[in-house]
Amino acid sequence: MGFSDNSKGLILAVASSAFIGSSFILKKKGLKRAGSSGTRAGVGGYTYLLEPLWWAGMITMIVGEVANFVAYVYAPAVLVTPLGALSIIVSACLAHFMLKERIQKMGVVGCVTCIAGSVVIVIHAPQEQTPSSVREIWTLATQPAFLIYVAATLSIVLALVLHFEPRYGQTNILVYLGICSLMGSLTVVSIKAIGIAIKLTLDGINQIAYPQTWFFLTVAAICVITQLNYLNKALDTFNTAIVSPVYYVMFTTLTIIASVIMFKDWSGQNASGIASEICGFITVLSGTIILHATREQEPPPPVGTVTWYVSGDSMKSPEEEHLITLRSSEYYEP
Repeated sequence: MGFSDNSKGLILAVASSAFIGSSFILKKKGLKRAGSSGTRAGVGGYTYLLEPLWWAGMITMIVGEVANFVAYVYAPAVLVTPLGALSIIVSACLAHFMLKERIQKMGVVGCVTCIAGSVVIVIHAPQEQTPSSVREIWTLATQPAFLIYVAATLSIVLALVLHFEPRYGQTNILVYLGICSLMGSLTVVSIKAIGIAIKLTLDGINQIAYPQTWFFLTVAAICVITQLNYLNKALDTFNTAIVSPVYYVMFTTLTIIASVIMFKDWSGQNASGIASEICGFITVLSGTIILHATREQEPPPPVGTVTWYVSGDSMKSPEEEHLITLRSSEYYEP
């Protein structure tokens, strides 16, 4: 008995969420291992590139993204896109058991709220008209409204990278994930153009010769590399149970905005549909605030802890030394 196209899309979408959710945990464990023996990714290190577990996470994520891409071939976006929220549940559950990262009760409420808001946005999103050539996408990409969006996106990314990251990157999760999500919205547009070019070429309408195809490929490569770099920093700095849902919400929101501007999705939609999407945005925003306000803080080191190495031989390792530790701040002045 064969599967229907929607069933194939459903299976691929669920598998995609499982792979992507698992990849967050694998990459997190790889980043922790790399950080214990070298410079952490959160402060600019790249030793994680030598960590096999991080690469296992990368491969798992790639498999998930490929499965998600193929799912859109068989099933409509209204079925596939909401299932992406399952990756949040997968990563949160795995983080609970494998990384010992606990989610507070209000954090669970925030996670559910984010998922609910995202589902509302996707369900009421209008059906877009798929362009028939790369040239048609290029025409849409060079319209004034989308050029303004691109300029605003790149300006915000530069401000986050140059001004906010050095000051608030280690304390505010929105800095790293803001960069990832903004660049991600441009990635989706570029990858969609590449996908259309591949599909048309396989159908006998060659799109490889057009320079626009290679332009979109270059943009996609730059955006993906930027996303991965800052997503690694976010994973290395903050709780995975918070990174995953906040990134999903921000990425989904900005991608929908970019799609609405570029493809004019709202032009043929009624007021009820638009109002439903706005309610979905408000719900997502509320969930994000709850998640950010209830995120688990790392325990600070004990105040006033001082350690001496009592030995005349400075070449001895700390394990070979006799250690004296004072844990009360009464013994010294801050």
